[in-house]
Amino acid sequence: MTSIRVGTFNVENLFARYRFRRNYDPIENDGFSINNLAFDIYDEPDKRITAKAILECDADIMALQEVENLLVLDSFHSRYMRGKQYPYRILIDGNDPRRIDVAVFSKHPINWLRTYRHEHDDEGRPRLFSRDLLEIELDVDGRPLRLFVNHLKSMMGGREETRPRRLNQANRVAAVVDERCGPDYDGNFIVLGDMNDYPQDGDGSTTALGALLDHPELVNIVTRLPKSERWTHWYKSGRKGERARQLDYLLVGRKFDERAGKPTPCVYRNGLPWRAAEYDGERLDNVGEDNPKASDHCPLFVDIPLAALD
Repeated sequence: MTSIRVGTFNVENLFARYRFRRNYDPIENDGFSINNLAFDIYDEPDKRITAKAILECDADIMALQEVENLLVLDSFHSRYMRGKQYPYRILIDGNDPRRIDVAVFSKHPINWLRTYRHEHDDEGRPRLFSRDLLEIELDVDGRPLRLFVNHLKSMMGGREETRPRRLNQANRVAAVVDERCGPDYDGNFIVLGDMNDYPQDGDGSTTALGALLDHPELVNIVTRLPKSERWTHWYKSGRKGERARQLDYLLVGRKFDERAGKPTPCVYRNGLPWRAAEYDGERLDNVGEDNPKASDHCPLFVDIPLAALD
């Protein structure tokens, strides 16, 4: 192995809810046993395609968003990910009332992790992070790699209306990078995930991600793709010309990026529904016009030479 592939993917509602097994009483039991779940993974056709998309990307480390809990993650892996594809899996329950959390699949051991789910916002209200900011260090053949996994406040309810919460979150992520990686910023680190906002487009709108996108020690490597190829999310209710946007990011430490040779990432779109006409390429087997699909997001990944981690 001469390089490591790191990615991020919002898997869209990886739940295990409501479809209880036959003759199971959810009132008398909480749905879990010591060995397995007492109910099936929700939307099984979708999840088979979701798993196929992850397998096709073949990342060594994949940050995930919208996973219900660790038992669901483990069940998804054992049922659809061909056994021991990712022996190291982690999730910490966050703050979202829908129970959608951030997680990590990894082929490499976990050295340590840190959660920020307990932090308050600037006005002292609880739950600064809608889900969590999960900081995790992985051992890549004896070399450390630190990830800051995100899923910021969504734009549901309006981009401008939800901007203050997302702005607070992005500002805090940038501050955590300063605290944990400064003052030299020489480590191997990537800020990644679903940031739920797009970059400044010159249309008069204002992104909430300025503290991250303008950070002098972070590089938005997606900008190395042609502008028309940077989108990672398809929103079926969006206006024409605005359905495809970049919401997912790989923000690589500047010095780490230079050591890696300034790599260009890849966006994998084969799991999108056929109605996402902005992509005219092939689709995975069994993808439908609207459903089933892998997700409304696309996996985003990059190959980094192992020598860059030394």
